[in-house]
Amino acid sequence: MFTLDNIQAAFKAALPIVLGYIAIGIPCGILSASIGMNALQVFMMCALFYSGAGQFMIPNMWIAGAPMASIILSVSFVNTRQMLYSAAFAPWCEGVSKKLAFWFAATVTDESFGVNTQQFEQGGWTVQRATFVNLFSQSSWTISCVVGVLIGNAIGIPLAIAAFAMTSIFICLLVTQEITANNIVAAVCAIVGVFACKCIGLTGPAIFLGALFGVACAIVFSRVRARG
Repeated sequence: MFTLDNIQAAFKAALPIVLGYIAIGIPCGILSASIGMNALQVFMMCALFYSGAGQFMIPNMWIAGAPMASIILSVSFVNTRQMLYSAAFAPWCEGVSKKLAFWFAATVTDESFGVNTQQFEQGGWTVQRATFVNLFSQSSWTISCVVGVLIGNAIGIPLAIAAFAMTSIFICLLVTQEITANNIVAAVCAIVGVFACKCIGLTGPAIFLGALFGVACAIVFSRVRARG
């Protein structure tokens, strides 16, 4: 596994992910610092709990005053996609050791899933190289977040600015999604759901309930459209 060819091939494949994680991880670290998290706490969170979207959601919801239960439910809901990633790679893990398959499945990220899927489909790709892609991605994210915490503590960014930065990042993530009818329905309905929850006083679980409403509407829309 630890051969020069595997490491070089994996790093070449992971380089775009690494550069992207540096650009996004530093703001995530700055945002984490704004709610009082230190470098060690952020490092442990990145190492033991991987979810870039979840790590952005935690400080943002904390700043908004969301209760802990709402934060846990929202992050857990977002992370359910990780099970699908691991299951999708099962055919390529046949014949490899259980230990390697475990580390490969446990370190998959959104972006490394896409890169490794493409490499597997092209042929000549191995679980060893795919695992290195995951680890390079994870490491760059962790280091970038820790650097962001150090920058945030040194500069002392106000909470209002940090919250606005979080909103801006999510807007950027939204506009980079493929423009499809299903995605539009999900986004619009989620926004409406969050707004409605806040209007009736459900501020804490607003994000979680809004996300559920958006997904549900998109599923219904997709099925109705397919039948038509």
